[in-house]
Amino acid sequence: MKPDVTINGISMDSLGWLRESISFPPVQSQTDAKTIPGRSSPIRFSVVNDRISYKPRTFKIVLTMLGYRDRFLQMVSDASQRFAGVLSKVTITEKPDLYTYGTLQLASEYNVNSHKGTLTISCSDADAFFYHNELTVQKQTGSGSIILTNDFMPVVPTVTLTKEATLAWKVGDEDFSKELSAGSWTVPELELHQGENSITIATEGEVTFEYREGCL
Repeated sequence: MKPDVTINGISMDSLGWLRESISFPPVQSQTDAKTIPGRSSPIRFSVVNDRISYKPRTFKIVLTMLGYRDRFLQMVSDASQRFAGVLSKVTITEKPDLYTYGTLQLASEYNVNSHKGTLTISCSDADAFFYHNELTVQKQTGSGSIILTNDFMPVVPTVTLTKEATLAWKVGDEDFSKELSAGSWTVPELELHQGENSITIATEGEVTFEYREGCL
C-alpha cells in the first residue's frame, strides 16, 4: 500500500504530494511535583484519582513533490488554504481505522537545483488519544446483561432507549443503578474503562449504547 496521509477526508496523494516521512512520538504523561522541606522525596501529582493525564500529542509529517517552482507554490497555496491553522482529523496509511485531532501548522521550502519541493505539516496540540474512526454501537433487546468492550480511553456512552429501563453496573467495589425513561441519555457515572464492562438491563424495549473508543 502506498504511504499516504488523509486530512479531513482528503488524501495528500490525490493532491500530488508524496509522503516522505512521518513522526508520531509516544505521548508523554503530565507530571507535577511539590518539594516539601524535610522530605527526601517530592509529593507527586502525576496521577489523580488513579488516572494518568497526558500532555498534548505532537507530530510532524513531511510531504514532497518534484516539479517546477510555479506548480509547487500553487500546491502550497492550496494546502495552506485548506489546512493552515485548521483543527483537523489526520489519518495515516499504517493506522487506517484511527485518527488524531489537532491544529495544523505548515512550512515549505523549494530546492531550485533538484526541483524538489517540501511541505512540512506539524502539530503541537493534538489530543493525546488516537480515536477510532467508527463509533462502537451495541444493542440489547429486552432484559439481560451486555458486555461493552472498550479499547483504552475512558468514555461515557450515549444510551438510547425505546422504553424505560433500569441499568445496573459495578465500578471497582461500588455498585451503581440508574432508571431511565425512553430517549437518549448520557450518564456520567456510566464510564467505560479499558477491557470488558458488564451492564445488567431490565426493560421491555431496546437499549443502544454508542461510544467512540480511543487508544495511545
